[in-house]
Amino acid sequence: MNDRSFTPPPGRNIAAVERDTGLTKDTLRVWERRYGFPNPDRDAFGERVYPLDQVDKLRTLRRLMDAGHRPGKVIHLPIEQLQELAAQSASMVDVPRSFSDAVAEHDDLDRFLDMVRQHQVHEFRRAMSQAQLRVGMERFVLEIVAPMTRLVGDLWARGEFEVFEEHLYTESMQVVMRNAIAAIPQPAGHPRILLTTIPQEPHGLGLLMAEAILSLEGCRCVSLGVQTPVWDILRAAEAHHADVVALSFSAALNPNHLLDAINELRAKLPAQIDVWAGGNAPILRRRPPPNVRILPDLRDIQAVIRDWRETHQPD
Repeated sequence: MNDRSFTPPPGRNIAAVERDTGLTKDTLRVWERRYGFPNPDRDAFGERVYPLDQVDKLRTLRRLMDAGHRPGKVIHLPIEQLQELAAQSASMVDVPRSFSDAVAEHDDLDRFLDMVRQHQVHEFRRAMSQAQLRVGMERFVLEIVAPMTRLVGDLWARGEFEVFEEHLYTESMQVVMRNAIAAIPQPAGHPRILLTTIPQEPHGLGLLMAEAILSLEGCRCVSLGVQTPVWDILRAAEAHHADVVALSFSAALNPNHLLDAINELRAKLPAQIDVWAGGNAPILRRRPPPNVRILPDLRDIQAVIRDWRETHQPD
């Protein structure tokens, strides 16, 4: 009888750790030299292999960095103390009222997440599609998708969600969102909005949520998907006669890379094309790039569209 038991691998290579933690390879190597952590093993080819307990600690360290902690101050603390510190930091975060209200008002969120935990892919997608039809696209995005996506991110950061479960959630939600967006009539009006993310930003769910709200507001949206080089964003904006380039950023993206890319884009785009940036990258609020409109919350989209139309009325 064949043994179908699965033994997890003893560790992960540096590319997998970068993808799973959001910490760049350069950061991992610098910490290794400067702090002695992480302390990876080596495989038969001399490549770094990170034990799973070190990967868990790196995830927690990344979460603490997003909350403003300096790595040199916390990196040597034991994982239990780091997790406690991360929980304390999370409780001090200024959560938008819309997020708190949505979690409080929708008991179904836990039921939906249980489907993901139990790996019920088809059931989860069907429940999401039904919820979208029941409450309408706008409420579906603001009151279900946005808060649930944040909950999944928090659960993953605390080690309560496996990486593959987070991927399952994201892929399933993207399928549901794309199908729902395709059913929205495409207007011919303004503004014409080009949506994408920059290289090293693979998270596209926020982009889909923004596209849904923008489409409901009568904007003509063209999405390039994720990780579009700056030069190609410039060429696409010209080809599609874009009025606005809208970018989405997650907290996992390197802040310096974010600022360099968005400043380069703003400098090279014609002045008449607006640049809007949304997402939960803390750097957007701490150091907002000049001449870029920051949208901290999806609910800000309606006001920004109204402002744009008021200032771009034909003479």
